Amino acid sequence: MWQPFTEEHEQFRKLVRDFAEKELAPKAEEWEEAELFPNEVFRRAGELGILGAHYPEAHGGSGGDYWYSVAKAEELPRCRSAGVTMGLLVQSDMATPVIGDLGTKEQIDEFLAPALAGEKVAALGISEPGAGSDVAGIRTHARKDGDDYVLNGQKTFITNGTRADFVTLLAKTLPERGAYGCSFFLVPTNLAGFSVARKLKKIGNKASDTAELFLEDLRVPKRYLLGEENQGFMYLMQNFQSERLIGSASALMGAFYALEFSVAYGRERTAFGKPIIKREVWQHKFVDLYTKCEAAKAFVYKCVDRYNDERYVKQEQVSLETVKLISMAKILVGDLVSEVMDSCLQFHGGWGYIEEYPIARAWRDARLFRIGGGTSETMRYYLAKLMGL
Repeated sequence: MWQPFTEEHEQFRKLVRDFAEKELAPKAEEWEEAELFPNEVFRRAGELGILGAHYPEAHGGSGGDYWYSVAKAEELPRCRSAGVTMGLLVQSDMATPVIGDLGTKEQIDEFLAPALAGEKVAALGISEPGAGSDVAGIRTHARKDGDDYVLNGQKTFITNGTRADFVTLLAKTLPERGAYGCSFFLVPTNLAGFSVARKLKKIGNKASDTAELFLEDLRVPKRYLLGEENQGFMYLMQNFQSERLIGSASALMGAFYALEFSVAYGRERTAFGKPIIKREVWQHKFVDLYTKCEAAKAFVYKCVDRYNDERYVKQEQVSLETVKLISMAKILVGDLVSEVMDSCLQFHGGWGYIEEYPIARAWRDARLFRIGGGTSETMRYYLAKLMGL
């Protein structure tokens, strides 16, 4: 049987599991109530080597392959707070990969290495009030002025946004070219003209901070342009693959955990004289859900294997075939996770609707996955184009 994880991967998995269960989970309730987890979590994750395991040593990482990131994404949900998991994954797999791909040595030393060490908090600035999944519709623009770019605009739905030390931000540098006139910038949040307009209140993932940001005549030195000017959209499409793939792996494992604690609940909860897990209707339901999750896991692993081979072994760009498969995986996992969470909440009956039971939070938190990183509808639209439909 094919086994992608080596003994070293499994040792790393245990490290992340212990971190999640012993250091994070005991504080999950407190952080959910506060709607924020402390920056110390980033520093501790960096100290343990969790954030940079799949980055080259020259970038401040441990030199591992992408399977290390998958192991991390699968174990972090054991912390029992999707907000904490999301904040850490944005730090390591969404706001920073593009820096590793494109950054100069100076940019890597100033931004990426401290982020992987947990010393600087990173955010990804793409979405805007009028442009979410439709990236081409962004209106934030950057105008050259001597040795600087002057940025004006607004970003929203930005995870880690209230406390980020820098934002990996997309802006239009050639607006008349639409999506193909965008550029990436590394934007320190201590620059004049940067402000956090407000912290957004969400229905789930409450321990993570989500912000609306304003940029008003914000001057960014040319040395903070990431990659080539006007190539940002192409860079983003590559960066999205890591975001969608690691999100799929994490969300799917969250579904497995929901099944796990629901079955445990069903062994203890009795109705009409016997444990509810002994009711045939629920036994069949759980068999079906476990089967679907195992099938989805095999498909996600197929995508990871292709992505790892192209990006880490061959050090190439992600192929269109792999992009297609990753988009399919995101759709598949998004729909399946919603089904799992809804079924598990129903299984808990009235208690599933009570905050003190973990399924209530899991149900709320999981809903984001069909929206974030590209809605399921956008994925289907994009796939239809790729497939010539």
